[in-house]
Amino acid sequence: MKTKKKSAEPTQNAREILVERVQTGIRIEKRLLKVLKGVSEYHDLSLGDLIEGIVLHAFEGKAPFSKDSLEKIAELKKIYGVDFDSTASHKMREDLQG
Repeated sequence: MKTKKKSAEPTQNAREILVERVQTGIRIEKRLLKVLKGVSEYHDLSLGDLIEGIVLHAFEGKAPFSKDSLEKIAELKKIYGVDFDSTASHKMREDLQG
């Protein structure tokens, strides 16, 4: 039986994609940022790479995290006092007095 020779052409997943990144000054809830930084450290990624991955997964309707990662996120949420979920996404407001 002959085996099919692998193509030398890289697949989309293996191919590097040239991008232009920009510096941005987004505002984000403090405790959520701490959790994101913890997750990026856990996965040995920069915060920007983590956010890009989350967004790309979300744009395709895919879950960005494995069960193991979700367990780590739950731990980090407890540590940093994130006591809200996705239903809070458009209900957050800042206390501009303090």
